[in-house]
Amino acid sequence: MRELRSDVVRKGVEATPHRSLFRALGLTDEDLEKPLIAVVNSWNEVVPGHVHLRELAEAVKDGVREKGGTPLEFNTIAICDGIAMGHEGMKTPLPSRELIAASVELMIKAHRFDAMVMVASCDKIVPGMVMAACRLNIPTVFVTGGNMLPGSLNGREIAFSHVYEAIASYKADKISLDTLLEIERSVCPGPGSCAGMYTANTMACLVEAMGLSLPGCGATPAVYSEKIKIARESGRKVMELLERDLSVLEIVNEQSIENAIRVDMALGGSTNTVLHLSAIAREAGFNLPLERFDELSRTTPHLCNMNPAGPYYMKDLYFAGGVQALMKELEGLLNLDVLTVTGNTLRENLKTAKVVNRKVIRPLSRPVHREGGIAILWGSLAPKGSVVKQSAVDPLMMKFRGEARVFDREEDAVSAILNKEITEGTVVVIRYEGPKGGPGMREMLAPTSAISGMGLERSVALITDGRFSGATRGPAVGHVSPEAIEGGPIALVREGDEIEIDIPNRKLELLIDEREMEKRRKKWRPPQRKIERGFLSLYSKVAGSASEGAVFKV
Repeated sequence: MRELRSDVVRKGVEATPHRSLFRALGLTDEDLEKPLIAVVNSWNEVVPGHVHLRELAEAVKDGVREKGGTPLEFNTIAICDGIAMGHEGMKTPLPSRELIAASVELMIKAHRFDAMVMVASCDKIVPGMVMAACRLNIPTVFVTGGNMLPGSLNGREIAFSHVYEAIASYKADKISLDTLLEIERSVCPGPGSCAGMYTANTMACLVEAMGLSLPGCGATPAVYSEKIKIARESGRKVMELLERDLSVLEIVNEQSIENAIRVDMALGGSTNTVLHLSAIAREAGFNLPLERFDELSRTTPHLCNMNPAGPYYMKDLYFAGGVQALMKELEGLLNLDVLTVTGNTLRENLKTAKVVNRKVIRPLSRPVHREGGIAILWGSLAPKGSVVKQSAVDPLMMKFRGEARVFDREEDAVSAILNKEITEGTVVVIRYEGPKGGPGMREMLAPTSAISGMGLERSVALITDGRFSGATRGPAVGHVSPEAIEGGPIALVREGDEIEIDIPNRKLELLIDEREMEKRRKKWRPPQRKIERGFLSLYSKVAGSASEGAVFKV
């Protein structure tokens, strides 16, 4: 048998100390003759998307053992964006992506694993693990945890995005406190990633689109037994990849990531994927400029009208045929000769795929929108770009001019919206919330949902150097670069300035002349902010621009 990475800790006299420590785990002579397979799990009892992952990891280990491997499990951290939302805790999820990637990298390198199966769910955990997989470049299969089923209230399906909008509706006297409580109790019925096409489920779909998980994995609900079967088969499959020496970077490359972007655009996925795919591309060894997202969006129609902007949920995508069926519809736009963890090419995988429900996955000839879900805007307010989920914007708001209301932190903006201080025709500007300035680039589901809940989504826009939850809908432009703390133009906006948003023409403009901009630039000084301690302090010093994935610049 060819030499394996783990030979250095399993074979020969020199490995005696290492074997003695493995024996302390209960491993036998027979176990130590086999390849060592890491089962990287983000299970915990805090996050709904992770609480069921222990069972999936056990199924993975069964599959590994069946094919002659010795599985050893370890965990990473996992933060729930929903619980972290709307307060200081939201500074932590994006930085956690870098910590997750680093922790997996170090565990695998230290213990010389031969291959790994990554059992993960949710927004920053999945991309963090993909980043680590690209760094390590060993045979790897992903098992994403699956989506939560939608809740039900009075015969209507609901999901997490409805909760924040309901708060604003209550504040606006549109619903009672009893109704708000009913929504709270009904909206999250069990384990899984929140039921809509938010960041967690978008990333699960894109991991499958990149070829890193088995067909069907991305859209299968968390509570379905099929997920356990996929986990077990993934354990078997990683042993086949090890035998073939098929590593991650033979699967993740420019072509497979472009496939993922096209799937993203067709799904109307989360804007956070721009950050994550850019970061993954960097780990895979190439640059993925914002312009490429926009080029692919303009040539990929939006085919799936998913919550939060549309009526369908992840379980509907599953019953319509899942990611493979969507890719079958996109077949003429995809790179079909890329390899996948099945050991086959995408072309071969798609031979048996078919669309079952044309309401959920529309044909190319009858899209929801002619262009993809995400658009990249540039202009005097965002010289290095900004991101908007155009598929979630009302047609009346695709072009908009309004006067700026400026806030230097998210909480102040939310308070103003809920206190009815924001009027029609306003552009709410929230700044100093970028990767460095936040630090941590907080998601802003609270202000966008407040705007929708107050009935202002057709008359008020929001712009920020922070970012948005995948549950966001409406004219919300994020990732404005350069960010405010670095002296970007968003730092120079004043109350009453006129701002133009033109999504069809990809423009984001601050409508003041350059002479006035230069005068403000000379006077600008970064605000005195509370000094963060610990990991957030480190992140604020080394985080790069959102336009480049907000990765560590070291």
